[in-house]
Amino acid sequence: MDHFQIRDGVLHAEDVPLTQIAEAVGTPVYVYSRATLERHARVYREGLSALDNPHIAFAVKSNPNLAVLRVLAYMGYGADVVSGGELTRALAAGMKPEDIVFSGVGKTHDELQQGLECGIGQFNIESEEEGYELAAIARRFGKTAACALRVNPDVDARTHEKISTGKRENKFGVPIDRAVEIYASLAGEDGLDMRGVAVHIGSQLADLEPLETAFGKVGQLIADLRAQGCKVTHADLGGGLGVPYKSGEEYPSPAAYGEMVARVSKGWDVRLMFEPGRVIAGNAGVLLTRVVRVKRGIERPFVVVDAAMNDLARPAMYGAWHDFEAVEPTGERMTAHIVGPICETGDTFAMDRECDALIAGELAVFRTAGAYGATMASSYNSRGFVAEVLVDGDRFATVADRIAAGAIMDAERVPEWLD
Repeated sequence: MDHFQIRDGVLHAEDVPLTQIAEAVGTPVYVYSRATLERHARVYREGLSALDNPHIAFAVKSNPNLAVLRVLAYMGYGADVVSGGELTRALAAGMKPEDIVFSGVGKTHDELQQGLECGIGQFNIESEEEGYELAAIARRFGKTAACALRVNPDVDARTHEKISTGKRENKFGVPIDRAVEIYASLAGEDGLDMRGVAVHIGSQLADLEPLETAFGKVGQLIADLRAQGCKVTHADLGGGLGVPYKSGEEYPSPAAYGEMVARVSKGWDVRLMFEPGRVIAGNAGVLLTRVVRVKRGIERPFVVVDAAMNDLARPAMYGAWHDFEAVEPTGERMTAHIVGPICETGDTFAMDRECDALIAGELAVFRTAGAYGATMASSYNSRGFVAEVLVDGDRFATVADRIAAGAIMDAERVPEWLD
């Protein structure tokens, strides 16, 4: 359930008509619903209610907006970060350092040091080499880093190849058949507190079976580690639950996921950790756009909107579907190609899409845009960066300013020797 509904013929975000936001802020603009964020955060936690004190860290990469993170901090969520910038954002949003998990395959020396200095709760080590480097940094500063070793279980998540992270050929984690050896070696390093294992096999998962397979391998690994005398007190099971992007789709619920985890992890005797992202933020946001014009095509008209692939990259990058709806639907329908203004054929949101009939100047939304939307935006074609708005009941605020192309250009320099 989300809080974007038609009232009196106009699509609202909670109690605010989207026409009002478009008039005040302009388009394109991302619009997030606080009530939806809170509901999803609550439902996810309730889905894990059979578990003993699970740690939940929101995957900041899915939506790093400070206001969004602040809402989730109020809901008691920690943060799963994959860069020093995300770590800075999580702290600025009020998330506690001890509730932050630092993941990511390419943490730099400076980022490892930053995590230590901030006193984060856990590093998810992605390689043997990273572990040794972190140990050396920790010793230099007289600190001890709490760590989990991320393993690659070689499980096909059955998702898009570009968001699959748990197959042998993917860059993430260490091969599970070498995990005992690597874990034991790192456990002997001063400066490291090897306390657990981590796994994450992909994003937008439509089936629990691959997750159950991966978790079964993690359970066996925990037993093997303990048999070798290694301490294991935590297991980070990652995220990846999918959300419906198309009306009528169904995905596993947090309750079904929680039941599976409780069953598979019985007897592990660890604190379980989770990194939800899309399942919390995805349906909590829309991308509000205005029709520039409707262009006659050979077989179908082109609905040209002012949002583009630089604002919402998923359709161009993954061929992803986003429901496309009029803000003030008339009941009339059309079949059209939905495209943006960028000079790329890839700037196409949908082909042969049946949708609400639209004309130039009218407003529409791309649904399920609260995750992997604004965070993946760029300034391609010198278009600037999209604005973001958070709605709370009958009020709203701009939580990320529109950055004009000129402002981006102000950061550039022409060297004197070109004058």
